[in-house]
Amino acid sequence: MKREKMLKRLKKQTEPWDIVVIGGGATGLGTAVDAASRGYKTLLLEQHDFAKGTSSRSTKLVHGGVRYLQQGDISLVLEALKERGLMIQNAPHLVKNQAFVIPNYEWWDGPFYQVGLKVYDLMSGKLGIGSSKKLTKDETIERIPTIDQKGLKGGVVYYDGQFDDARMALSLARTAKHYNGTLLNYFEVTGIEKDADEIICGVKGKDLESGKHYSIKAKTVINATGVFADRVKKMDEPDVKEMIQPSQGIHLVVSKDFLPDRHAIMVPQTKDGRVMFAVPWHDKVVLGTTDTMIEKPMLEPEAKEAEIDFILETAGQYLVKQPTRDDILSVFSGLRPLAKPEGDGKSTKEISRHHKVMISQSGLITIIGGKWTTYRKMAEDTVDNAMLIGDLPERKCITKNLPVYGYDKNLDLTTDPLAVYGTDKYQLLDLEEEQPELAEIISETLPLRRSQIVWAVKHEMARTVEDMLARRVRGLFLDAKESLKVAPRVAEIMAKELGEDGDWVEDQIELFNEIATNYRIKD
Repeated sequence: MKREKMLKRLKKQTEPWDIVVIGGGATGLGTAVDAASRGYKTLLLEQHDFAKGTSSRSTKLVHGGVRYLQQGDISLVLEALKERGLMIQNAPHLVKNQAFVIPNYEWWDGPFYQVGLKVYDLMSGKLGIGSSKKLTKDETIERIPTIDQKGLKGGVVYYDGQFDDARMALSLARTAKHYNGTLLNYFEVTGIEKDADEIICGVKGKDLESGKHYSIKAKTVINATGVFADRVKKMDEPDVKEMIQPSQGIHLVVSKDFLPDRHAIMVPQTKDGRVMFAVPWHDKVVLGTTDTMIEKPMLEPEAKEAEIDFILETAGQYLVKQPTRDDILSVFSGLRPLAKPEGDGKSTKEISRHHKVMISQSGLITIIGGKWTTYRKMAEDTVDNAMLIGDLPERKCITKNLPVYGYDKNLDLTTDPLAVYGTDKYQLLDLEEEQPELAEIISETLPLRRSQIVWAVKHEMARTVEDMLARRVRGLFLDAKESLKVAPRVAEIMAKELGEDGDWVEDQIELFNEIATNYRIKD
């Protein structure tokens, strides 16, 4: 997957595209996979990098949503549990089965959650991944050795999925490319084009690397820009009412010493009604999340002090050792693109997570809401609508049983840091055998090898140091300080592959340092 080849495809296309997707996050990439695999001429344009926004900043869970079951949103849970099963089935190199323990400190908690989770298991049907069961106090401690034992009555264990979100996004991009989709990062959509009848017939775009402007014809245009969907809607209808209510979720990453076993902790009801997770991920532990209403969407959201304190305090209530600010290796924030509720007064945790497909009078298709777990179903619904709006030949969705690029069910996601590459792992290792200098270890901590940097530039459209350290490998999310330390070396290796000079290296280090400040706890 090379950006230069993608640009050539764009320039060669003389007929209108069947579908142009704006946005390269989970929903946009899923839509591109669905459209391309149905045989439609598909183009995806992303203003920044693939999964730059919310789609790389999730809690890393593929789940039905125990909380939504508690809230009585049965249809959402049923849909999400089905999609969870399909994600594990179609991308075993990226999604794994994760055991969660709910510790019980009140005598009535055990029966309540045990019954609720049995219902959760039943709703999974044939795509279930494990049966929940009640745990004694000793069994709970055995699974979570660092759990606070004071007042502990026992627990319940249940199963959900866990994954690497940014790597999943990249694999979706490569799946779409496999089906002749054309995808471009760093390509901004600057406007909507309409015909004499005021019906959308394409988009205006700008290649942010060359500065060149394009007029791109399309039978249908899909707005899949998440929290920024209102901006694209206003290109179509300047006076349209805003429909997105951003909700911020932050996560803290700490050492695996806080959760040395493979089991995760799920706290279903914190003091303000939120759900809290402590989840093993890439040999670290992710603590989160918050649910804070934000007025306006931003590309680099910042964690609020109160959010950091809330997570540290809540985690400390369930762990023997209280995590402190000094223990935080990285903090990252993401914005959920929730649909604005009817009327005022709803907190973000009460706003529906269902997705919505909307069509404007001019034919712009906008998809909002949803979550990573349901990306495939969101894409299917969106392309079904595009098929009608664009008068495209009727073709059925095939993604239910479509292996995601790199499919390999023999890799161990728990112990092998290269497992997320799927079948590409073997080509990476072949590369090191052919060129032994590429086996150089850039960082033991992250971990990071020189071959991964070369691979990311040549095959994964990595254009910046941030692309590399935040999304091609997850260094910035796992250990911000270590990522800052290795950034100059990463920039040098990338510059050589991209044909860039010393000025580019200096600029990249400076830009990365600016971005990385958001991932570090302020001194």
